[in-house]
Amino acid sequence: MTDNFDAIISRNTLFWLLVTNVAILSPLYQQATLWSIGICAICFVWRVGIFLGKVAAPPKLLVTSLAIGAAITLALVSSEIGLLNALVNLLILGYALKYIEMRQLRDVKAIVLVGYFLIGLTLLDQQSMLDTLHLLAVAVLNTGVLISVYQDKSNKAANLSFSLKIILQSLPLAILLFVVFPRLGPLWLVPNMKTAKTGLSDEVSFGDISKLTRSAELAFRVGFDNPDGSSLGPANQDLYWRTLVMENYDGKTWRQDPSIQQIQRQAYFNKPMRQAPAANSNNSKIDYVVISEPSHQKWLYGLDEAFSNNDQVVELADYRLYSLRPVDQRMSYRVTSYPDQIMDKKLDRNTKQLNLELPPNSNPKTLELGLQFAKDYPDPQTRINAMMNYFAEQAYYYTLSPPSVGEQQIDDFLFENRAGFCAHYASALVFMARASGIPTRMVTGYQGGEYNAKAGYYSVYQYMAHAWTEVWLEGQGWQRFDPTAMIAPQRVLDGFDATFDSQSSYLQDSPFSTLHMKQYPWLNELRQQFASVDYYWSVWVLGFDEQRKQQVLAKLLGDVSSTKIALLMMFSFIIIALIIAYYAGLFSTDRQQDPLNKRYQIICQRLAKKGIARQQGQAPSDYAAAVSAHLGALTPQVAADFTALSSAYVALKYQPLTASQIQQQQQHFSQLYHRLRLRLFRNCSCALQQQSS
Repeated sequence: MTDNFDAIISRNTLFWLLVTNVAILSPLYQQATLWSIGICAICFVWRVGIFLGKVAAPPKLLVTSLAIGAAITLALVSSEIGLLNALVNLLILGYALKYIEMRQLRDVKAIVLVGYFLIGLTLLDQQSMLDTLHLLAVAVLNTGVLISVYQDKSNKAANLSFSLKIILQSLPLAILLFVVFPRLGPLWLVPNMKTAKTGLSDEVSFGDISKLTRSAELAFRVGFDNPDGSSLGPANQDLYWRTLVMENYDGKTWRQDPSIQQIQRQAYFNKPMRQAPAANSNNSKIDYVVISEPSHQKWLYGLDEAFSNNDQVVELADYRLYSLRPVDQRMSYRVTSYPDQIMDKKLDRNTKQLNLELPPNSNPKTLELGLQFAKDYPDPQTRINAMMNYFAEQAYYYTLSPPSVGEQQIDDFLFENRAGFCAHYASALVFMARASGIPTRMVTGYQGGEYNAKAGYYSVYQYMAHAWTEVWLEGQGWQRFDPTAMIAPQRVLDGFDATFDSQSSYLQDSPFSTLHMKQYPWLNELRQQFASVDYYWSVWVLGFDEQRKQQVLAKLLGDVSSTKIALLMMFSFIIIALIIAYYAGLFSTDRQQDPLNKRYQIICQRLAKKGIARQQGQAPSDYAAAVSAHLGALTPQVAADFTALSSAYVALKYQPLTASQIQQQQQHFSQLYHRLRLRLFRNCSCALQQQSS
């Protein structure tokens, strides 16, 4: 069929456009502004009215007014929503406005093309297994629209079936290119999405971390690669996932030091790097893969002391891992940690002074307590141990809903409320230790993890956010001290869930989270099974890096070489081409005949064997008349059925029919075909033999 760009759009195509419009735009609702959603709704409702025959095509003035209003609105809010979001909204509005004003087939093809762009754009932001399957189904629908343009007489099921077949035929080639094609870095940087950031912040106040306990969002997953092949990681009390280091305190808020912030800003152009231990050193190491969920931040997660060979990850001087780009998609990176490595065996004067500073006129009672510890315990190691025991010996409580504090936050907490969260205890220990002359800082991150024994990985959720302290001791470097372990040891030993299942504020903002299934064993098992499938998707698809590619190729080819890869690609291309050619009918001798022609020819061949051959170029109606003349007296039912079969054949091949008429004629033709085959086999041969005798 040749393109007729000026042809009128069929109702079959209009129906698929209505379905596809909703399917393509619905996943982008988070990026769309209210104005964009409103204009898309107007366009959709108008097209429904056109499809039902209630309204006519909109006047050009209306379409122009909507376009101008959309452009003005985007120009006003682009600085707030970010450049990329503005461009996404512009493409959404272009799709919707083109959709409402389409009149001819050329418009449909433009809409289908923009639809593919929107599907690809959605896939950049939504890459989970369910999202990918959903977008694959949307791609099938969008392809069905294009098929309906060229096969407007087909029914809706035929359009969808053909579209699905095309998508499935393309998957082997896509998988081959995915496995073999080299992993290339991004050719450009994507503009800022202005998306809401999740997880920990670079500023910590008393109540900040406790707010995260209300969230059931997944922060990241970890899979350990042990030398013995097992996937079990360190004990829960050793799972301290370092994320941020806070060294500045103004009496209310902990912040990163400006010097480390300056290093972070310049990290893309001047990559900082720590020296990893030598390969032949006696330091124990832990190898694992982290799959971070989108946080739209740049900080990453690792156990002390962490190193990564990922090109997009750098190691900062405060022993953190840092991404060169915001984590706007799931990010997989490999880490090697050396838990016995000394962090800063020697401390320079500036860093030491920074971690001894206290705000003036702040928390005088705590300052006095710290000085008293320095007087009673001259040795720093003994002194910090005494401070830790102080929390266990006094009547302190660990709660997710701590009482409010005044201007002197730590004084109120230590001497009045005596109840708080991890940030309270960490802040108090840092303040006391600094007051006593020991360099100390606060570290925030996550503690613990939920182990999935089926798939062998750990899930770390936002409610596992935690704060602890690091104390610098001569000859030992930075050492971790967690006062929470003195107040609520089960929180560290057994995990967050073991301590706070009964707390009313736990997961308060996530009432429908699947984490509530933990109290029902079989539902929890089902939850972990689904999570395992998503984890494997993240590891083998989203996290399919160059190292995993080489592992797969090594299993397939043995020694990997460019020659073997080229031969593999050539062989795979040939196999795929042969399969597609087979399903396209290229190997069939009667490939030019469609199923309708094949069935008609079968009946004609049966009649020819009985002495009634169809002449070359003879019209179906003339041949039906000849058959009726020969068989009308002997087998009138066969003659009548063949005449009806010929009429249905002519109607399906040459007459303009609606979708319902096509379906009706196809059913009638199929019934006549099966009946004729049976009758010709049983009766017609006997009758013809009698005639010849």
